[in-house]
Amino acid sequence: MVQIRDLGRHVGETVGLVGWVETTRSHGKVAFVVLRDGTGLAQCVLVKKQVGETTWAAHEGATQESVVTVTGEVRADDRAPGGFEIAVSEMAVLAEAEEYPIQPKEHGVDFLLDHRHLWLRSSQQRAGLRVRAEVEQAIHDFLYDRGFVRIDTPILTGSIGEHAGTLFETDYFGEKAYLAQTGQLYVEAACPAFGKVYCFGPTFRAEKSKTRRHLTEFWMVEPEVAFADSDENMRLQEDFVSYIVERSLERCAEELKVLERDTSRLELVRPPFPRLDYTEAVERLKEKGSEIEWGADLGAPDEAVLTEEHDLPLFVHNYPKSAKAFYMKENPEDTRTVLCDDLLAPEGYGEIIGGSQREDDLDRLRERIREEKLPEAAYSWYLDLRRYGTFPHSGFGLGVERTVAWITGRHHIREMIPFPRLMNRLFP
Repeated sequence: MVQIRDLGRHVGETVGLVGWVETTRSHGKVAFVVLRDGTGLAQCVLVKKQVGETTWAAHEGATQESVVTVTGEVRADDRAPGGFEIAVSEMAVLAEAEEYPIQPKEHGVDFLLDHRHLWLRSSQQRAGLRVRAEVEQAIHDFLYDRGFVRIDTPILTGSIGEHAGTLFETDYFGEKAYLAQTGQLYVEAACPAFGKVYCFGPTFRAEKSKTRRHLTEFWMVEPEVAFADSDENMRLQEDFVSYIVERSLERCAEELKVLERDTSRLELVRPPFPRLDYTEAVERLKEKGSEIEWGADLGAPDEAVLTEEHDLPLFVHNYPKSAKAFYMKENPEDTRTVLCDDLLAPEGYGEIIGGSQREDDLDRLRERIREEKLPEAAYSWYLDLRRYGTFPHSGFGLGVERTVAWITGRHHIREMIPFPRLMNRLFP
């Protein structure tokens, strides 16, 4: 057996394929079966007078998603999927599929999500998830090549990383535990050991939101760098994002074509990215009719307005401390704000990265924990990082699903993860 992606090496040869039936059609004495094996699609051509009765009967019994084996000669044909077709000599059905519930017609989103385990097989879903896989590999390659050490951080934790109101709480042998909102506090602990570290895994937010930009379970990569300030942090982010986009364009051209993505917009993504101070951002929003007041966090409509005039992702930096997490370093030039940034993707996709320089002063960090009314005892280990060799450091978190949605041009991030978890969805 050969894989469909390798057919170009076997033109003129007789090969065997095994896979799932994507579509079939027949024109009297000639039939076509499109086969999928996970590496690509192959058009298989059967001519009735050139195949035996058993093979012709196998074609007639091959329902959508049946598993079949095919033997035939490989021929180059630009009109065929993948540029090659198989002149079939033999075909057999290994597993006949029942009537497939997803048909080439309009289905409601709820129906498709109920059948997500089958919807994954459709061409656009395959394309989106292949881009996701390439983005994830690009993330690892970028960080590995730059000397980062991967640190696997706990999913069950007693410490709050972001906002208490978005925690999933669980009983942990009589103690309260939470599903991790972030691995950041733990990669900070690993930073003095290795200098440059990152974690990559699922994170959880109990946000009662049904927008196209939110999931209750999503994947995030969180690099942390010792002795890096906020400016260096933003430079790393723009290099990182540019690399991910470049890799996607280079290695996922066919998938982006299936998704009908206008890649000319992505081809512009190169550093440096424009930067906008939060205070200036509020002024611009007010000029455009927004009622936002200084001190409020930016919402999705605000982010969309700010990125309208930009083809590149946009940094908004130095937010008010009241709008951000306790661990962010106070801005010495304006103590009302912290040294942080959000990176907003263009075309209305909004925030894909949140980053900051971390507060490295023990007393100020303890004060912020108290201001936020967080349980100080749960952060004693985190405060130890400032007691024993404190140092300036910065990091950020990039949301995989939002980033892939932007790169692929998809409207909703629920399609950017194999099995989305939403407020009303825990199945399949």
